Amino acid sequence: MSRKKVVLAYSGGLDTACILKTLIQQGYEVVAYVANVGQLEDFEDIERRAHATGASEVFVEDLQHEFVTDFIWPAIAGNAVYENQYLLGTALARPVIAKRQVEIARRVGATALAHGATGKGNDQVRFELAFAALAPDLEVVAPWKDPAFLARFQGRRDLLGFAAEHDIPVEATAEKPYSSDENLMHRSYEAGLLEDPDTAPPADMFKLTRALEDTPDSADRIIVRFKDAMPVSVEHLADGTCITNPVKLLGYLNELGGHHGIGRIDIVENRFVGIKSRGIYETPGGTILHHALRDLEGIAMDREVRRLRDMLSPRFTEIIYNGFWFSPEMDFIEAAFRQSSELIDGEVRLRLFKGNVIVEGRSSPSSLYDQDLSSMDIAGGYDQQDARGFIRVNALRLTAHRLIVEQIEGD
Repeated sequence: MSRKKVVLAYSGGLDTACILKTLIQQGYEVVAYVANVGQLEDFEDIERRAHATGASEVFVEDLQHEFVTDFIWPAIAGNAVYENQYLLGTALARPVIAKRQVEIARRVGATALAHGATGKGNDQVRFELAFAALAPDLEVVAPWKDPAFLARFQGRRDLLGFAAEHDIPVEATAEKPYSSDENLMHRSYEAGLLEDPDTAPPADMFKLTRALEDTPDSADRIIVRFKDAMPVSVEHLADGTCITNPVKLLGYLNELGGHHGIGRIDIVENRFVGIKSRGIYETPGGTILHHALRDLEGIAMDREVRRLRDMLSPRFTEIIYNGFWFSPEMDFIEAAFRQSSELIDGEVRLRLFKGNVIVEGRSSPSSLYDQDLSSMDIAGGYDQQDARGFIRVNALRLTAHRLIVEQIEGD
């Protein structure tokens, strides 16, 4: 009788390494799946360690291009900002990872999908909702919600002991003061000493961005160009560097933004599971693109379209954060946002300096801005006498309200 086959989302870290071995002990044939979404890892070493731990196959999948073009770009275009600050780096990576995991499961004939997300966090929800939408027929194995697994592994010490007992090659040797997650969009930090929201993060924690006091005293000036609200190129005005490849474009903006200390935030956010958590994020390139595109929309997007889009943006953001990327409501909003993004073309000239993204100018072939109409020096086709009637009509309800108030107060 053949063993059940499971595809495990495997990072090579202590948790998933131990999970891989325990799944084998439970009788599964384990296929390890490693997703490259732009984190700085030695993927050859991770693949070697997965095989050494007992994986029957190892898939290392480069998802960077799809991650940028199909997930990051649409999120920035849709003004996705969770609780007014967070640009959703981790939340955006999970659906692209889950999607490829399902594809691999189909390819190898697996009957189950496994992940190493904890039962307190958002990622368990994101993975499992994606699995439910894309592969409802496959079993979901979530060890950190399994009573037997929880009883066996009370904490990091138990995991390290298990790894040593079974000769599992892992890099972890001691408790980290915090945990981190990295991809092309951002780097996040949480847990450990950061769980006290009144504790300042250690200065040496940050990997993508400089502290403001360490940033240069001269600015970098760039032009970011968009087509249908999607970034198509970035040009450095001093040295002529011009990048069009989406992955390299975001990577370049991460470098420039990090150099100037752009994109650090420290927040207490509301997890979908109902727990407040403290998260610290570095999102330099995403922050630059967010500011640039919002500015371009000012000149190229219709006022009422932008108002409606911005009414839907908080819901769009929650859909992403809560793990409902593959849902009917996301299909609906994405269709509306694609329509709103049409003709949001043009370029924005920026100055990057001391943590700031400073707009110096913008232009668009689909600009709705009429310089003559806006000018205070010429009529430009606008009859100022028309404003008298416009104001009178808009004042009707204000006058009516005041009369009612005076009548009630007089009684």
